[in-house]
Amino acid sequence: MGVVRLHSEVKMEPSDLMDLSTFTSDDQTELFHNFFATEDESITAGIWECAPCFEEVKNYPSYEMMVFISGSVTVTDKSGSQIFKAGDVLFVSKGSDFTWNITETLRKFYMILEERKGEADAGVQEGS
Repeated sequence: MGVVRLHSEVKMEPSDLMDLSTFTSDDQTELFHNFFATEDESITAGIWECAPCFEEVKNYPSYEMMVFISGSVTVTDKSGSQIFKAGDVLFVSKGSDFTWNITETLRKFYMILEERKGEADAGVQEGS
């Protein structure tokens, strides 16, 4: 596919990643658009938007890098709370536990790596 430009002004489709019970206002809007996916969908890149909600995440299922375009989210893990807004970048490791509190409708670019059955974490290195 070559070089793929991700842009924020794109037609988005409804998404259902968030359980309806997690939304913290009457607005339950959740939208996405995938710009890229490998044939086996182990790597995806796109844009996601979600209305305010709160979710406790246990054992995050993939590796994900996020670049926030608009809105605000507070992420809390064992090291404390951090607020992310437009221009901020976040990386989440597979297996992470955290809370995700969107306080203002959030829009982000994402790149997700999902390991397929039989693949090991041996080659993944984390650092600061």
